[in-house]
Amino acid sequence: MTTPLRPRHAAGHLSRRGFGRLAAIGIAAAGAAGLAPSAAAAASDGQAYYDRARLLAGDDPVLKALVFSLSPDVEFPQVPAPAPLKLFDDLVLLSVGFVHAMALLTDDGIVLFDALEAPEDADAVIVPGLRAVGADPEQIRYVVVTHGHGDHFGCAQLLADRYGARVMMSPADWDLVERTRPEHAPARDLEIADGQDLTLGGTTVRLHHTPGHTPGTVSPIFPVRWGGERHTAMMWGGTNPPGTVAELRTYIGSIAPFRAEMRAAGVDVELSNHPNDYGLQRAEQLRTRPEDGNPFVLGRQRADRYMRVMDLMLRGRLADAEAAG
Repeated sequence: MTTPLRPRHAAGHLSRRGFGRLAAIGIAAAGAAGLAPSAAAAASDGQAYYDRARLLAGDDPVLKALVFSLSPDVEFPQVPAPAPLKLFDDLVLLSVGFVHAMALLTDDGIVLFDALEAPEDADAVIVPGLRAVGADPEQIRYVVVTHGHGDHFGCAQLLADRYGARVMMSPADWDLVERTRPEHAPARDLEIADGQDLTLGGTTVRLHHTPGHTPGTVSPIFPVRWGGERHTAMMWGGTNPPGTVAELRTYIGSIAPFRAEMRAAGVDVELSNHPNDYGLQRAEQLRTRPEDGNPFVLGRQRADRYMRVMDLMLRGRLADAEAAG
């Protein structure tokens, strides 16, 4: 199921009113996850799983937002686009609001995770955003496309043509792109193998196949730095649940092995390419109150709990789908 696109918003610093609206959205999303289910939801075959997920999430705003985003029949509100921001010393958020790209800065160039919605996002968001934080867009060496939906590769081909960047996607999602023939699709380039290491300038990104959202969704694990401290980040490549029983089973089957990889790597940072994880709210906290610490550093236990919550919510969705026939 393709993630629906939302109306676009001009990049720029959030106004006080805009941030208030964003915070209200976050509160609503986190709060909705803890509300008692409706009468219709109470009859759901998946409700026991949803209740367990809510209990596990507790009062954690990141986990509560995840519960909300994976609940049935959720419609995400429009959100304003944030200004570019260094989430870590070497990781830049570049966003149009509903979907994000992230640039990993290395000693030998930039690895860009995803490429937003359209070719014009290169000159409207990615290029000026990198320059705003002191990075050179001409140093983009790789565009890692986490999955083959159009809101994740919008300006990949333009960046390849302009800067010589190599575009990477899993074989299954290159096939998906060729079957669906979406507008602005990049030409087939490098294929990502499961567990492949991408090393640039002494920084190594490990790319894991986590199919479910699409047949070839890829989720990276990579090092980041903050204030002289080293952390390990993960980005789940596609969160929105698919529509069929078979796809939901595939999605669930991807979670446990990725959790194991997270534990082995010592992942303590969670990232998302959509604002479904309280991410934009955390970005604004970081922008306005950096002295409070980095809110993207969850710690190993919270990062693992994030995936446990996801697993329970997907099992609920699967139970509902199986009951619906």
